[in-house]
Amino acid sequence: MAQFVRNLAEKGPALVNAAVTYSKPRLATFWHYAKVELIPPTPAEIPTAIQGIKKIVRSAQTGSFKQLTVKEALLNGLVATEVWMWFYVGEIIGKRNIIGYNV
Repeated sequence: MAQFVRNLAEKGPALVNAAVTYSKPRLATFWHYAKVELIPPTPAEIPTAIQGIKKIVRSAQTGSFKQLTVKEALLNGLVATEVWMWFYVGEIIGKRNIIGYNV
């Protein structure tokens, strides 16, 4: 045990420096995309979103969604899955627990 602690004390700063060096560019990339992608919509973007929702409802009513290519359908499925997963992440954060509600 003492040998482990001594090795950790000797190699710890080098491991921390390596972790910092490794993570800095990745965190910079994450923050770059987070500032662009994770912001709420501006008031000017809301009418565009409403038109998009109306288009989706109209395609469901008329059946034009059946004319999508496989690539478009796959992309739509991925977007729907992402929205679904963000909902679950919000639920987990709200509950402060992964398992369930405390009743």
